[in-house]
Amino acid sequence: MPTKKKNSAPKQDPLKGHRDTCPTPKGMLLAVGGHENKGETPERGSNQDKNRNFAPEAILRRFCEELKGNDPLVLVLPIASTEPKEAAEDYLEVFPRLGIKRVQVLDVREREDASSEATLDLINEATGFYFTGGDQLRLTGLLGGTKMLIRLKERYTYDEILIGGTSAGASALSTPMIYQGLNDAGFRKGEISITTGLQFMHDVAIDTHFIARGRIARMAQIIATNPSCLGLGLEEDTAILVRNGYDVEVIGSGLVTILEADECTRNNIYEINPDTPFTIRDLRLHFLSAGENYQLPIPPELHL
Repeated sequence: MPTKKKNSAPKQDPLKGHRDTCPTPKGMLLAVGGHENKGETPERGSNQDKNRNFAPEAILRRFCEELKGNDPLVLVLPIASTEPKEAAEDYLEVFPRLGIKRVQVLDVREREDASSEATLDLINEATGFYFTGGDQLRLTGLLGGTKMLIRLKERYTYDEILIGGTSAGASALSTPMIYQGLNDAGFRKGEISITTGLQFMHDVAIDTHFIARGRIARMAQIIATNPSCLGLGLEEDTAILVRNGYDVEVIGSGLVTILEADECTRNNIYEINPDTPFTIRDLRLHFLSAGENYQLPIPPELHL
């Protein structure tokens, strides 16, 4: 009986097809920790007032400088706020002052509004998008699965657009997304609630007002639930500009706090009961100021 020949063909990379369909994004993200300076005089005793390197409007000025095209349209998106007019009004004043001639508000109060032809026309035309603060759960609840969000993600992948968000608008850009939890809570299991964000950044949890509101413990609990997730804590008047899906630059007057847990040596979050303090050992912690760069550890082509 003849011996059966072994297949000598080289092994195929099982991820190759997936990588081919996950291109590096051409768009950029600007996630802001809240209370970004809009040209007003800083309050006495604030981070801005005491910072010798503070520059008024530094974050919003950079947003405008990064926009592509000769006459870009910027959409202000106060969707997260229950008072959209008030949430948008500062940006309607500051963006023109910084040289942007075309600024328009696009608000969504009902999910059907996020799939209308008028909304999609604006999404197709605009170069810059800026989500205001409010409640990030409003953003995911109103936009998740809609034609507006699908189209915005397509444009972020294939067009040189810029998507910015402050406070809730920044928290919603990532997955997982923190949507509930007291500032001084987080060291007991179950005190923090997370869900799927808008998913412009994967395996990254963004928290805002980070140092001002003492949120490091709640961030540590989030990444303890899955140590492959990276924690990005953005202080007020501080932002990250993300290119290529993973190249990070720090902007603004405060600090960005980065928590890495992928090499943690002990984690008991899965063993303890709710309302019990958790343990996680050997976290890596970084504090980065303006001008610093950081590369997210998982490149976008591996986000399958």
